[in-house]
Amino acid sequence: MSRHLSVDVAIIGGGLVGSSTALALRGMGFSVALLDKGFCGAQASGVNYGGVRRQGRPVEQLPLSQRAHAVWPRLKALIGIDGEFVRSGHLKLARDEADMASLETYAETTAEHELDLELIGHNGLRERFGWIGDGVVGASFCPGDGHANPRLVSTGFAAAARRAGVEVLENTAVEDVTRDGDSFALEAAGNLSLRARFVINSAGAWAGPFAESFGEPVPLSRIYPSMVVTEPMEPVMSVNIGMTGRGIYARQVERGNVVVGGERALPLGDVDFSRPRGEGALSIMNRAAALFPGLRHAQAIRFWSGTEGAMPDENPVIGPSQTTPGLFHAFGFTGAGFQIAPGVGEVLAELIRDGETQTPIAAFSIGRFGNPASARTDQGSNAGQNQEPPHIGEPRP
Repeated sequence: MSRHLSVDVAIIGGGLVGSSTALALRGMGFSVALLDKGFCGAQASGVNYGGVRRQGRPVEQLPLSQRAHAVWPRLKALIGIDGEFVRSGHLKLARDEADMASLETYAETTAEHELDLELIGHNGLRERFGWIGDGVVGASFCPGDGHANPRLVSTGFAAAARRAGVEVLENTAVEDVTRDGDSFALEAAGNLSLRARFVINSAGAWAGPFAESFGEPVPLSRIYPSMVVTEPMEPVMSVNIGMTGRGIYARQVERGNVVVGGERALPLGDVDFSRPRGEGALSIMNRAAALFPGLRHAQAIRFWSGTEGAMPDENPVIGPSQTTPGLFHAFGFTGAGFQIAPGVGEVLAELIRDGETQTPIAAFSIGRFGNPASARTDQGSNAGQNQEPPHIGEPRP
């Protein structure tokens, strides 16, 4: 039996960006449908490391990151749970003098953004964070950053959106999107036909075909971050840890488990999925144990991975389509979307309601990839959310 639905806004992708946007729009009085090919928050939004940090982001992301920073302490009021959010502070370590110089430059460059960064030398690091081992010359500390549980937060936003009246449609892959007059027609799994005045493409690693079908190809790739979690332990670290120039990142949750990341998993035959590498998990834990002596006898109890969309410049695509009125994009967060997602949701809602936002997002325009403005402005998308077409954007038979 076919089903027909008409809403103001259809959102493709039920991750944290899509669900936070849906909740914000519903608060503005819009009718919204949130569609996901699987379960909301089950992909990158729910399997990431859980870092809630501003420190280390490209400067152009900081206004948006600061906006999201104001949302995190309000989670319980906003979605009914705190998501285990802890404002622990984020400590970014320097392994050598070159790394330390990089931290000093970053602190100077970002001074106007009020991150309150504190540069800490070797002796100060020893005094304040004695649980860090040798091989570190200094650090930069951002006291307002922290961490949270991605599994709780991502599903929490979707559940709050549903309670607010959003039509949340899981296991409902979008199969076709067409610009039809002054609105969009969508066809989805389960014989669902949907009409919407606006469409938001927040399909994560699966967003590329939707963008390309509207004449906006992007160099979106996939990455598969891999995490390890230990057994519950006595306190061995008090802050969220990162490293200059990438490497290990680690945090300890209230229950005592330590989450450690810094490796990539392997894609499976179906590139929607991946599996952690056993040797990668062992490498992560060995490096973590060398840096944090309290982990030397820790037992790793599980490890996992997920699929994330990545852009070559490590900045996401956020904002209106350059070819199609009423279409908006928000994808390609390159493993760093967890903290800024609630801010992105507010910005997208403002763009739909007001046609503009006071938060600077010009750096994230899809137009930065040189897409022709004369590309197909009224054609459809035949890119299924649950597949990777052999020729992206090519219509299906």
